[in-house]
Amino acid sequence: MKKDLLLLVATFALASSPLAHAQSPTPSETPASPVTMGNLVADYEALLRAADPSAKAREEDRSVRRWRSVSPEDIAELAERARSIKAELGTLEAPPMPDAAILEHLLDQVIVQDDFDTARIPFTGDWGFHAEPFFAASNLRLRSEDEAEAWIARLNDVPRYFADNVTNMKRGVRTGWTGHADPLETMIDQVRGQVVDTPEESALWAPFESLPEYLTDEKKAAIRAAGREAVYRAVEAYRSLLVYLEQDYALNTRPEPGIGSLPDGKAYYEAAIRTHTAGAGYTPDEIHEIGEEEVARIRSEMEEIIVEIGYPGSFEDFLTFLRTDPQFYAKTPEDLMEKASRVAKRLDAVLPEYFGKLPRLTYGVEPVPASIAPGYTTGRYSGGNPEGGVAGTYLVNTYALDQRPLYELPALTAHEAVPGHHLQISLAQELEDVPDFRREYYATAFGEGWGLYAEKLAGEAGIYETPYERFGALSYEMWRACRLVADTGLHWYGWSREKAEQCFEQNSALAPLNIKTEVTRYIGWPGQATAYKIGQLKILDLRARAKDALGADFDIRAFHDAVLDAGSMPLDALERRIDAWIETQKDTPETELKASAP
Repeated sequence: MKKDLLLLVATFALASSPLAHAQSPTPSETPASPVTMGNLVADYEALLRAADPSAKAREEDRSVRRWRSVSPEDIAELAERARSIKAELGTLEAPPMPDAAILEHLLDQVIVQDDFDTARIPFTGDWGFHAEPFFAASNLRLRSEDEAEAWIARLNDVPRYFADNVTNMKRGVRTGWTGHADPLETMIDQVRGQVVDTPEESALWAPFESLPEYLTDEKKAAIRAAGREAVYRAVEAYRSLLVYLEQDYALNTRPEPGIGSLPDGKAYYEAAIRTHTAGAGYTPDEIHEIGEEEVARIRSEMEEIIVEIGYPGSFEDFLTFLRTDPQFYAKTPEDLMEKASRVAKRLDAVLPEYFGKLPRLTYGVEPVPASIAPGYTTGRYSGGNPEGGVAGTYLVNTYALDQRPLYELPALTAHEAVPGHHLQISLAQELEDVPDFRREYYATAFGEGWGLYAEKLAGEAGIYETPYERFGALSYEMWRACRLVADTGLHWYGWSREKAEQCFEQNSALAPLNIKTEVTRYIGWPGQATAYKIGQLKILDLRARAKDALGADFDIRAFHDAVLDAGSMPLDALERRIDAWIETQKDTPETELKASAP
């Protein structure tokens, strides 16, 4: 999955009220020792052990029995410790890269939560605290009685977790910091989908169907009986949440879609931009300008394809043709899934030509769960678990087939599966001899920038077989360029939803439902949508820089390995890494380069 910021941040929230102060002794207990990167990493990882691990997929986290604490006191306590670690990090004379840059970025994310009390709006539209239990269930296979008991305990903790989030939302209402009605509507639909009549109908029940064979029938029956009670209580928590959302919170949503209309909203948006475009260093105004320039460039290339096809009408007429002609749409969900799987296999086949190192973990292609599909994005990657033997998953939305054009499917698959998210995230999961946070870290601009770069790379590899598929890829790139315009328009310039949608409607072939769903996401998740294009442009710039510097010695496989084989990182750290790699390539004799080529 493209790791949602809420999931990432959840990793650092406290598991219980007292923060684990045992991570470092007090000055009175032991003499002060020099600050080292190793000490800071150990200190930071001690914080992670004190935090809720439920958002992580590591094997040892199957024993977790509670959802995280979201109280403002615990978040503030965690942020204070993060500020302390960051200050110590700043005293290092030559901190190792990219570890230091990554650690600083992670600490800043924790601090921003406290600075702006972001827990007051704990949902984005297609994600939020309400989605965490059923996504945890979808990735969980129970392998022992202890794991089953831990899952039951987590289910029994759902009412407490939801109640704490509702308390934060009520504080948001009192302080004038609330979400907008459109993302809330999507959330309400998802919550309503979890309100079922029997426990077995709930997505939360699925893990109990995977009990290990070695358990006796009596033990399985006892576990499932306790599981039914726990799922019932969790479903009742969803039912209570639905009542609050519909009858109370919905009456208090902010009137303007942009976060800039809230107290300190523009300051928060600047912080969100820094978080999602980590290391890029752009202001909202600069991002908006980049977006307008990219829209103009991509529009020109799209018009060239229309001429190539020989379509007789205008650009607008061609978009209508693409959006409405039945030839461009699957007839059944099974048809769409079969086509997505076929594209994925074609992409698998070209990987060795462009990469020297490939991940060991495989991936599958699955439909988005029906309970969340109506408000969900068109596709997404859900990361696997190499230690637990869980494959990655490329999720394809089969809801509203007339809104899922086939000419966009190859670009979507390249982004979400390979050479996009599965390749990048799985390689990071397989890193050796690095701290845990390096494997789990996901810089939005790096990961989403790589996903968008993967779409372009798929075109270079010949995956787009028709002019319509090439147009679809450009339409997807236009989608990301318009994000720069729309996101800053909404949250920085105070645009209406309708004005934000115009860029997509006038310049891309995106289906109307997709545009509506996406703009709702931008309203609910300020800044995140800007990361894709900013990250892609940085990777393309670094590739061009390497080609210019190395000339005939440039090796695309070696370049891609250099980008990916240290895991995700802020863009400025990536730039330093590639510049150093270029110098290494210059200093290596040509015979050695050929001998060491992957």
